[in-house]
Amino acid sequence: MERWYLCAMDFEFETKWKSLTEKLSENFGEVPDLETILFLIGVQELGQGKRRFKKDEKLDLMHIGICSVLTPYGYYEFSHFDDDRWPHFKNIKKLPFLSDQEQKELMRRAVVDYFEEAWA
Repeated sequence: MERWYLCAMDFEFETKWKSLTEKLSENFGEVPDLETILFLIGVQELGQGKRRFKKDEKLDLMHIGICSVLTPYGYYEFSHFDDDRWPHFKNIKKLPFLSDQEQKELMRRAVVDYFEEAWA
């Protein structure tokens, strides 16, 4: 990923992010943060419907969300489903060193891209 993609405020992107979080807030009553959105993507990708998850499963779901949104960027690829039908991913390209802010920006952009593809 090139650095220009992670640089300062981009009005078009910020508009897309705000629109996305507003759409999601219609279903949840409040604007979800990035971690919540990644968790929701993990639940969606797991495909087991609405149910209660244990604490360790919630962390696994966030990981599934992260892998899912970063797959189109070439960092992960789907590997297989385990016996419980949980998806697993293989890391195929190391993420560059990024500051906390750059990591957050990368994830926000990947989330927007994920939903644009899902809602297309």
